[in-house]
This record gives sequence, C-alpha cells and structure tokens, in this order.
Amino acid sequence: MVTFSHSMIPRTNLPTEAQGLQLKPLITLWLVFITILTLIQIPQVNAEEVRVPSKQSWSSFRHDLHQTGVASSDLPEKLEKLWEVSLGDQILATAAIVGDYVYVPCLSGELVCLKRSNGEKVWAYKSVEKVDANSFAPGFKSSPTVTSDAIYLGDEEGVFHAIDRNSGKGLWKFETQGEIYSSAAVTNGRILFGSYDNNLYCLNMDGTLAWKFATQGYVHCAPAVVDGVTFIAGCDEHLRTIDVMTGEERSALKLETYLIASPAVIGDILYVGTYASEVVAVDWRKQSVVWRYQSANGDFPFHSSAAVVDNMVVVGGRDKYVHGIFRDSGKKAWTFPTRQKVDSSPVIVGDRVFIGSNEGNLYELGLADGAERWKFNAGKPISAAPAVGEGVLVVGIESRDGKVFCFGKK
Repeated sequence: MVTFSHSMIPRTNLPTEAQGLQLKPLITLWLVFITILTLIQIPQVNAEEVRVPSKQSWSSFRHDLHQTGVASSDLPEKLEKLWEVSLGDQILATAAIVGDYVYVPCLSGELVCLKRSNGEKVWAYKSVEKVDANSFAPGFKSSPTVTSDAIYLGDEEGVFHAIDRNSGKGLWKFETQGEIYSSAAVTNGRILFGSYDNNLYCLNMDGTLAWKFATQGYVHCAPAVVDGVTFIAGCDEHLRTIDVMTGEERSALKLETYLIASPAVIGDILYVGTYASEVVAVDWRKQSVVWRYQSANGDFPFHSSAAVVDNMVVVGGRDKYVHGIFRDSGKKAWTFPTRQKVDSSPVIVGDRVFIGSNEGNLYELGLADGAERWKFNAGKPISAAPAVGEGVLVVGIESRDGKVFCFGKK
C-alpha cells in the first residue's frame, strides 16, 4: 500500500497567498496520482478469500491422505467447458482446487494460481529466480499439496518448495539429491515426500528435516497416510510401512517388481498397480497379498494410481485400457479400450469415472459397467489426473502452450 504525508508535498518560498495558489494544482495532481496507484491491482490473492481446504476441495494429488481418488464435490450431470487457458508449457501433474482458486504446476517451472470462475491468472511462482543463458527453469512434475496458508511441491532438480498462498512468494526451499515426482502428504505437523535420491523425506513445517528413510531405489509415488503410518511403494520392489513421527520402518513386503503408482488405502487393504502387469491388494497389517489382478493384454506397467470405492477399484493401464476390478475378489468387472496408453489416474465422482488418455481424450465412464458416457478431445495427450473440486473439473494437457481446461455448469 502507498502512504504519503504532508512533508512529501513540494514547498516554495512564495508569500502565503501565492503559495496556496501554487500548491492547489500540485495537491490535485498528487491526489490523482495516489488514486491511480490504489486502483492498480497487484497480482495477489485477498487473504480473506483464501479458504481452508474442505471436503469439497481437491487439495492434493489423490484428494486425501488415503489417496482414494474419490471426489467429495459433485459435478453437474452434463459437463460444459467453462474456460481454457494457455500457461506456456506442458502440464504433466494434477492441479489443485481450493475455494475460488486453481493451482496448476507446469513443466516451465511455474506454479500458476488461477481464478476458478474464469481462469484469470492471479500469480505465478517460478522454481528459480533467474534462468541462466542456454538453460531452463526446473519443471514441476509433482502435484501441489495445498494447506490453509501454503502450497508444497517438488521440482525436477530435486528442490522442494513451500509457497505462500496469498502472494505466491516463496517461504522456504529444501534440497534433495534427485528429481521429485512424489506429491507431498501433510499430516500432524509433518510434510512427507519421496525423491529420486532413494529417500523418503519428512520435514517439519518450517522446512527443517525431521527424518529421512533410505530405500534401495527411486521413490516415485506419493505417500499415503493411515493411523500414524505412511506407505511407500518404490523402485526397490518393496511396499514399506513407516512410522510418521519417528521414521522407523514397521514392515517391508517384497512384491518382486517395481512400483511407480501411488498406493490407495481403505481400512486394512492397500491397492497399487505394478510394473509386472498387475494390480495387487495387500493387507498392510498382516503383510500379505489378498489378491492379484492381471490383464489379459500382455506385459505392461501400471503408471496410473488406482481410485477405490466400496465395491470397485479403477485404474488405467499402458495396455491402452481402463480397468474396473471388483474390490472384494480382484476379478475383472469391466475394461474400456482407448487408442493409446493410460497413465492418467482416474477420479470417481458418485457413479462416474473421469480419466484421460494419451490419445488426447478426457472420458466419463459409468462406474458400474465402464460404458462411455461423455468425452472431450483436448488435442494432446492427457497424462495428468483430473482434479474435481468446488463443483468443477480441471485438467491440463501435454501441449507446448500448456493448455488447462475447466468444466462445470455455465
């Protein structure tokens, strides 16, 4: 805010009456100048408008700490495109939607805050302050995690960022030694995320290290959290259960295959796709595999993270299919064919499933039968998962101009 005092008004040595006549136009000009300044909109969110994430929000990669991929917000029966914007580079990660704002991570190294109502840019945070010649800003491939006052995410050079929600200014940074794909889980004053330096990190809210846990491979997934423990499925072929407060390993189940996808947890059962063409259900308390689902479409990895509800597990595969699996038995409920790989993670909204494909289509499928209900062709691959919150669906695509689409009811 601009402030001024009478001492800032120019003085003269003219007689009092003449001085008054001289000052009047100067004062008028000065007041006009101040009025113009106050009308200039500084790109910043009004603190009073920043809402604490609620059940209606989509504040992290898979919506909640259990990473179920199930939205609490409703969507209109018929989706309409509300807006699209171009942010300048590809979007590989899922956006966040909290209150009146959408937060989009870009491969350009920008995290962009947009107005949910019309896509207008509010602020943009850059992963580095200055980009050297013949270089580039480290991009964001992890999804933002939004809390009441901050946003957390890592970049492709291994730096983890904390950003003020109001201003878009950096709060602090923490450096790891490997690329960060993992999206953060924030719980009980701790921030959890993985790095390609083979570690799971736990930070305090001020960005200092609480502990780190060394694995034997890249930690790509976002950690799920249940009952004071976190789960990581990594490239060391293990599913690990780790105490959030101490960093001590509770258990490690060898699955004999790489795991890229993030685990989803309901009760005692954890669901995750693997590199061995399987989706597995694991009783994490008993440390035993409940069932294994394998597609009939050959060998391929699951990069997509599963969405899980009471009776169904839904996941995309690199076999170009979306798979619906009965949660109790692990048997096939249905499959839906696309024309290219499906790395996008599904979102369940009531009896509907929303998922993208690398062919460029965003699909709405029936949860019970996998039947196509609606689709939108975005023109470029969609590997990011949709975000569904505050009554809208937002998804970014892998176009060089970084397009983001918002759907809802006009």
